[in-house]
Amino acid sequence: MIDRSKNPDFVNSFLDYSITILNKSPNSIKEYNYDLMMFFRFMMIHFNLCSNDNFEDIEIKDFSINYLKKIELEDIHAFVSYLAINNKSKAATRARKISTIRVFFNYLATKAKIIDVNPAQNLETPKQDKRMPKYLSLDDSKKLLNIAANEDNRNSKRDFAITTLFLNCGMRLSELVGINLNDIDFSEEKMTVIGKGNKERTIYLNKACINAIKDYIDVRPKQAIKLDNKNSKNALFLSERKERISNRTVQQIITNELKRAGLDTKKYSVHKLRHTAATLMYQYGQVDIRALQELLGHESISTTEIYTHVANDQVRNAVEANPLANL
Repeated sequence: MIDRSKNPDFVNSFLDYSITILNKSPNSIKEYNYDLMMFFRFMMIHFNLCSNDNFEDIEIKDFSINYLKKIELEDIHAFVSYLAINNKSKAATRARKISTIRVFFNYLATKAKIIDVNPAQNLETPKQDKRMPKYLSLDDSKKLLNIAANEDNRNSKRDFAITTLFLNCGMRLSELVGINLNDIDFSEEKMTVIGKGNKERTIYLNKACINAIKDYIDVRPKQAIKLDNKNSKNALFLSERKERISNRTVQQIITNELKRAGLDTKKYSVHKLRHTAATLMYQYGQVDIRALQELLGHESISTTEIYTHVANDQVRNAVEANPLANL
């Protein structure tokens, strides 16, 4: 939960704007709040408004609009430098915080009209190294599914359905946890999920997914499901306490299955199963990159293009297959 009482009014007004107008998700709002809290703690030190004895204890509520108006591009650069040098933040982390700062100052300048000049207007994003996604091979994916299918416990059908959806649909953890019973259309073999930015999209289900979900629903608790703010009554996946399953529980389920399959849990995780699904679909299903973008819910095609790395192997094989290769 965000403690809004610790924020300056202009930060809270930005968060309200992000929720109501930009339709940002609760997770995005938490990230915005965290990023801005860190930014203004740094500015308190930067403008000599407090000591830097304990960064985490710096209060930002009284950061005034007068000081807000004094912030210039070089002050933001000083913050980014602090992140890189003092915090050892990776380029991806700095890029996210820069994105928050850009959106925030754009709001202050163009919407709230609190400042006359946007100091972040020419703020650049640090260059990031493109890293190839880690993913399970086809054989390891089959091994993981086999482990999940042969579990001997009362939650085995639930856990198998979870693993099946991850490996077949490439959905995010939050999307899986958020699935409701009425989100699934068995006649059309599809489901609706809520992705990043509260954006709704359709995921089509293959036979493996349909069968796994139906098998789980047959044994899913029908009585005494707790009614809480997570709307557990409609949740597809339930915990032992008959509440909507948590992110942490799903992560533990996958971690345990990976261990039993003899796979490295430091290398693989829930999110790596998303990478696995995308890579296998591209590598074996010859899926069009635009279709893959739609399936994964990527806003930018450049995000999806990381999965085309598998084409390198295909190119190498094509060269090796040249009849002149062995002359």
